[in-house]
Amino acid sequence: MQEEIRKGSLGDIAASNIAVYCDDRVAFIEDLHRFEEKGAVRMGMVAIILCLKGRASFDINGELFTMKKDDVLVCHPYIILEKSMVSADMRFRCICLSPEFVQQITLLSGEGWEIFRYLDKSPIVSLKADEVNTFCQYYDLIRSKLTGTLRRHQKEVTNALLQAFLYEFHDYMERFVQVDPPKFTQSEKLVRSFIQLLMNTYPKPRNLFTYAEKLHVSRKYLSSVCKRVCGYTAVDIIHYFIMRDLQYLLKKSDKSIKEIAIELDFPSLSFFGKYVRLRTGLSPKEYRERLVNGEEDPYAAPSLGRFS
Repeated sequence: MQEEIRKGSLGDIAASNIAVYCDDRVAFIEDLHRFEEKGAVRMGMVAIILCLKGRASFDINGELFTMKKDDVLVCHPYIILEKSMVSADMRFRCICLSPEFVQQITLLSGEGWEIFRYLDKSPIVSLKADEVNTFCQYYDLIRSKLTGTLRRHQKEVTNALLQAFLYEFHDYMERFVQVDPPKFTQSEKLVRSFIQLLMNTYPKPRNLFTYAEKLHVSRKYLSSVCKRVCGYTAVDIIHYFIMRDLQYLLKKSDKSIKEIAIELDFPSLSFFGKYVRLRTGLSPKEYRERLVNGEEDPYAAPSLGRFS
């Protein structure tokens, strides 16, 4: 089992001195061997890692993925990442971006949702030789702008280059994802925003009001839209994402049941026990044993279709 799950942010990268450049928006990393800490990290940023040579394996949300030369690994905020193996000859380029910065500089339409869903399930993709070359050209140019002589419009120039890079990467992904013109209705856009908000929040509040307030709608309206669009109420969807976090912590961490209850912001161990039993028919201890042993999961997760 894993040790304590640490938080990973641009601030942590700056403190660990592993980046060739790092500020509150972006970090550039070229040597993973300098990062000696082990254990799981809950990502607080977007990371795009291109492997130029060698191999590496990562545990992502409990599933093992291996990357090789010309592969790109994309990590979105709040996934749980653990370095499993890095070959001695590995060379790579990594661009890390704060979630707020990505939202600020990207103008991707609803087409980006399909790509996001694909990368959530398949975070490693293989690039063609020309795509690898373009990635490196952007990397080298942006890095040179950030580490070179300070200019009056440095921030605006690097923002524009990073935005262009993300658009190029979006185009690469169209080889893997059939991207049709966005056909989301207003109701579907609201559900999509609700789910993205849930995925980017940790720990997740169990009350509907928190999410409705951030989405600027009433609780009743949000719940009715979710029910109409995907067949489940907003509260059902909240519990689904809480259960995903809960399952990972029970299965992959050494934390006690009490520590997990505290981390997920439950008011008491008793309340946490009732929460788990209501959805699984088991105590947290019994549920953990079943997950660890790979037995059938009694939790009936909702099927969110194109939103899952």
